[in-house]
Amino acid sequence: MGFPNQALPADRVGPPERRRILVIDDEADIRESLELLLTSENYAVDLAENATSGLQKFDSGNHDLVLLDLMMPDRSGMEVLADIRQRDQETPIFMLTAYGSEEVAVRALKSGANDYFPKPWDNDKLLIEIDRMISKGRLERENTQLKRALKQRYAFPNIVGKSERMLRLLDQVAQVAPSRATILITGETGTGKELIAKAIHAHSARADQMFVPVNSGSLPSDLLESILFGHIKGSFTGAVANRKGLFETANRGTIFFDEIGTVGPEIQVKLLRVLQDREFMPLGSNESVRVDVRIVAATNADLKKLVDDGKFREDLYYRLNVINLNLPPLRDRKEDIPFLVDHFFNRYCQENEKFLNSEGRSVLGFEPEAMQILMEHNWPGNVRELENVVERAVVLTTSSSVPAHVLPDNLQLAAGIRISRGSDGALAADASLFEQVADYERRLIIEALEKFGYSQTDAAEALRIPLSTLNQKIKRLAIDVKRKASG
Repeated sequence: MGFPNQALPADRVGPPERRRILVIDDEADIRESLELLLTSENYAVDLAENATSGLQKFDSGNHDLVLLDLMMPDRSGMEVLADIRQRDQETPIFMLTAYGSEEVAVRALKSGANDYFPKPWDNDKLLIEIDRMISKGRLERENTQLKRALKQRYAFPNIVGKSERMLRLLDQVAQVAPSRATILITGETGTGKELIAKAIHAHSARADQMFVPVNSGSLPSDLLESILFGHIKGSFTGAVANRKGLFETANRGTIFFDEIGTVGPEIQVKLLRVLQDREFMPLGSNESVRVDVRIVAATNADLKKLVDDGKFREDLYYRLNVINLNLPPLRDRKEDIPFLVDHFFNRYCQENEKFLNSEGRSVLGFEPEAMQILMEHNWPGNVRELENVVERAVVLTTSSSVPAHVLPDNLQLAAGIRISRGSDGALAADASLFEQVADYERRLIIEALEKFGYSQTDAAEALRIPLSTLNQKIKRLAIDVKRKASG
């Protein structure tokens, strides 16, 4: 099969920066030709000889564009295209094939390819389209990142997160906030559902009106009904005067129901009427009160399951779930932990008036070992749990570099360091820097313990560290002191 061999124009100038292209083609001469062409234009090139290798290289690299052969022995290019698009919707993909036909081109484009080139292709045209597509994609990504950065800096000051999942969530918040739609916020306890509700209110047309939070699960149904809808004088024992409810208080503003799944059947019926008709009757009254209130609800429970179990009205569920915003748990966005730590250090150092620089900012930071424990923890309590850990550190630490032993016991005990080893027990060739340091530290501690007959007091003194610090390191590094001492 032939491959392109046109000469390049002498005046063509390559891109000013190294951009990476992945070539997936089973023919060696095609790969060689493309590598020669693309490297002459200052592109970095990764080559894959089949579909399996191509997907592995795509997953492990950061590519600006993919050149993908349509026909390969292990899998078709169409299947690879579908796999890549499941992982990534943005990276441009050009299909290459010797079987040129309009039907194949249309199928490729409909399946997510950005362009289509029959073999042999025109070098000049291919390079122009590659440069155009990569430049277009980079400009779009830069614009998106700039908008997100501005949005995060100026629009959501109390919501900390730079992970892709949080940025997508903030995009959704910005999009739905100006609308009148009812919103259901779902997520585990401690993920920050009320913060999102407040951000929605702050960026809506109701921002200058009341934001009224209601903790649905903390009150019995009869009291909650009176608090929400108000009552008239004499409607029950102790009702000595007319009283407005929270719905009237929130008129033209936003009312936020935290843990909406806990409200009883009677309240559910009244909430449904407010959502449908924008009116309700105060307790003991025969007259309806009309309100213009936006409802934002939150739950850490599976409302659909509550519906299936007969514990929550199906019609109310669908009225509430017009737009669903799902907050990811902290364990699924661990890249945000360092930013959250800095945010909480600033807050609690300022509150406690300690460890502040001349600009009033925190100078505290966790030691690498402590930060590694934070990064590896599963965070069942999510952001709220992390906030408590940081507040504790501000109160208990005596230096600007917070050591691991200041962390709560449950984090320290659960943070046994896992060191990658080969079948021969030696440190794995691809062990991380942290694993290499931990392995070296483990060997030093074992040597000291062996030297002093596993006396931790003597070993700590020889290593010039507090005994409590040595004990914590022994636990985290999985050093079996009892067995070796008895042996």
